[in-house]
Parts: sequence; structure tokens; C-alpha cells
Amino acid sequence: MTTLTTRVFMNGNSQAVRIPAELRLDTDRVEITRTTNGDLILHPLHEGRGRALLGVLEGFDEDFVAALEEDRTQRQLPQDREDLCDTCSTPTS
Repeated sequence: MTTLTTRVFMNGNSQAVRIPAELRLDTDRVEITRTTNGDLILHPLHEGRGRALLGVLEGFDEDFVAALEEDRTQRQLPQDREDLCDTCSTPTS
């Protein structure tokens, strides 16, 4: 893991952190989280993430969806089985 020291400064009314070139982000938006011990975590938000998922989902044809539906309707019911322990299901008074 790369660790660098950088500076914190004010940009208008907002506090900003200079990100060194070695750690440059390939996005213009990040999600920022503060952990319970005060650490800040930056998570890049890529605009195309949702579009990529939708693109994959659009690739499923009607035959594939029909096969999924058929599989779902043909699932077997759970088997009835004896309890592993005779006293486990005995109510206590």
C-alpha cells in the first residue's frame, strides 16, 4: 500500500486535500466515509457502473428468461425431516 503525505487547504468555504499525481483518481466524484476511529475512506464513483450492469442484463434473451422461470416453478419443496434432538423442540415451562 502506498502512503504519502500531502496538504490540506481551504478552497472557498470547503476544506480540500491535494491528491498527489501517483494516486490520481480517474473520476470527478467520490464517496467519502469517516470510520469510527476517524479515518477517512474515499471510494471513486464511476458514472458508467450502472450502465454496464444494465447492458449485461439487456443481453439476456427471452429463451434465457423462460428457462429461469421454468426452473423456479419446478423447484422441489423442502423435505420433512425428524428433529436432530428430541429435547430441542420440547417447550419449557
